[in-house]
Amino acid sequence: MNRRNKMTKDTRSSVWFHEVAGPDIVNYARNVCDLAILPIGAIEQHGPHCPCASDALNAMGMAELIAKKSGATVLPCPMYGSHPYHHWGVEGTIPLRFETHIALLEDIVRGASVAGFNKFIILSAHGQVSSTIVAVHKLGIEGHFVLSLHWYDFLRDNTEVLDDPMWHADEAVSSVALYLYQQFVDMCKAAPGSSTGLIDPKWKIAPGMMPKPGQMYHFEGTFAKPEKFEMHEGGNGVVGDPTKATVEKGEIVVTRLVDHVSQLVTEIMEQYPVGTKPRTA
Repeated sequence: MNRRNKMTKDTRSSVWFHEVAGPDIVNYARNVCDLAILPIGAIEQHGPHCPCASDALNAMGMAELIAKKSGATVLPCPMYGSHPYHHWGVEGTIPLRFETHIALLEDIVRGASVAGFNKFIILSAHGQVSSTIVAVHKLGIEGHFVLSLHWYDFLRDNTEVLDDPMWHADEAVSSVALYLYQQFVDMCKAAPGSSTGLIDPKWKIAPGMMPKPGQMYHFEGTFAKPEKFEMHEGGNGVVGDPTKATVEKGEIVVTRLVDHVSQLVTEIMEQYPVGTKPRTA
């Protein structure tokens, strides 16, 4: 047996697909772990205190920690994402059309499968279920095993850690940012934001919160006033209160997410050992 066939999750040079030579990636996928995580985020304004890449940086940071703990491989993050209607036309935000993003996700999974990866988890740190769900099911028809999760909805209720539900550039996102990439965050500029809904918020499930009777998921309707109108009227691009953010809150949230997804990866690999492709078609 040559050196490459003795590779383990602890001896590989990097958890990132793009930082490893092609032959080593193939060897790892075929002999150690054939589950890949695709982190996806967005380039989007995140108030005056967080970078426009916050969602992408959140997904990348979380995915890297999960891979180190579970043995999965992290695919390169495409950075750009799809966006709900109310994000379009805002300075600092570069949205992809739904069709573009769906095709992007499909092609990435198809390409990674050629290297020997048979299981995929799409880890999103940005609200883009409108494209991820469609991509997952289209890939399933082709025979690919793909799970998709958005970190805040995956964790559900974190009210014992956070004071408020997660919205945008707020306590939750800013706390995660402080924990993962504090060097890009300027909390001196953080300030509470405001937004105006088009209907009473009681009808909408807040991101990451447990649903109640009579509520719709927050992407099931055109609930929100467009951000460009809010910004033109003096808004700061924040929904929520980032001044409540702390490194400690970010560490708790990220650690919980990493533990949950790592357990998911472990169970998938135990049920479908390396080289086994769960049948979807």
